[in-house]
Amino acid sequence: MFIHDHVADFPVQVMCELLGVSRGGYYAWAGRAESARAADDRTLAAEIRAAYEASRGRYGSPRVHAELRARGRRIGRKRVARLMRGMGLAARRRRRFRRTTDSRHAFPIAPNLLERNFTAEAPDRVWLADLTYIWTAQGWLYLAAVLDLYTRRVVGWAMADHLRHELTLAALDMAIVRQRPAPGLVHHADRGVQYAAHGYRTRLRRHGMVCSMSRKGDCWDNAPMESFFATLKGELVEEADYQTRDEARADLFQYIETLWSGWTIGWDRVHCRVPPPQHRSKSMSNPSQLFMPTAVFVALVQGQA
Repeated sequence: MFIHDHVADFPVQVMCELLGVSRGGYYAWAGRAESARAADDRTLAAEIRAAYEASRGRYGSPRVHAELRARGRRIGRKRVARLMRGMGLAARRRRRFRRTTDSRHAFPIAPNLLERNFTAEAPDRVWLADLTYIWTAQGWLYLAAVLDLYTRRVVGWAMADHLRHELTLAALDMAIVRQRPAPGLVHHADRGVQYAAHGYRTRLRRHGMVCSMSRKGDCWDNAPMESFFATLKGELVEEADYQTRDEARADLFQYIETLWSGWTIGWDRVHCRVPPPQHRSKSMSNPSQLFMPTAVFVALVQGQA
C-alpha cells in the first residue's frame, strides 16, 4: 500500500487526505496481522527473484513459473506474472539476426522431407542443423549446431573463426559420436554450401542418414533450429561484450551444455519436455561425456568418423 510504503517520507494525515482514505481506516489496516496469502506472496517473490537472477534476466514469467514448478512449487502462472510485474522483472527482448549460409552453388539439392512437420516419435529420428555467428573484438566466431527434433537438445556443435564446411562436419561428427544413431535418421538443413558439399553428404551416407533441405531462402522450413539460435542470441549473446573468441567459446559452451541441455546434470529444461528414460540418448546417462576435453574429442572423431 502506498501510504504504508511512504510513512517515512510524508505525513500520514496528508497522504490519507490526498488519497481519500480515513486515518482510522489506514491504522486499522496497518494494525492487522499479515494474511497467509500476503506472507506467501512475499516468500514467493523472493523465490521468483532468485530464479530470475539465476537466469541472468533471461526468463520471463512462463519460464520462471515452469522453473518453480519443477522445484515443487504449486503455483499459478498468472500469480507469477503478477508478482514479476510488481517487481519490474521482465525477460530480455530478442533482436533479429541474419543468416550465414550461402545457397549459391552447384552442389545437388535434396528434397524437403519434413515439409514443416516438426514432430518426431523418438530421439535420433530427425536432426536439424544450421549455422550462426557471434561478434567478438577479435572478429566473428561461427557456431554450427545439430539439434534433435524430439528432445530439442543440441547433440552436436562446433565453433571456428571461418565458415568452411569443416565447421559443420565437426558438429555433425560430435553428434554421431555422442548419439550413435541407427540408419534412417533424417538430417535436415538449409541449402547452404556447407551442408550441400560433397564431404558433408558423404558423411551422411556413410552413417545411413537421409538428407533433407529447406526451400531456398525459407527460414520457416527449419523453424526449431532458428528458434534455438534466436533464444541463444536473446538470452546470452546480445547482452555480452566479448573481447576474445575464447571468451565467447566458454560462454557458449556453458549455455549449450548446462542451461540448454540442463537435464543431463539434473536440471530440467523449463521450456522443453524431457524424454522418458528409455528414449534418452546414450550420453544423457553419462554426463561426463558432455565435458570431454577438446583434444580427446578430436582424437575420438578422427578415429571413428
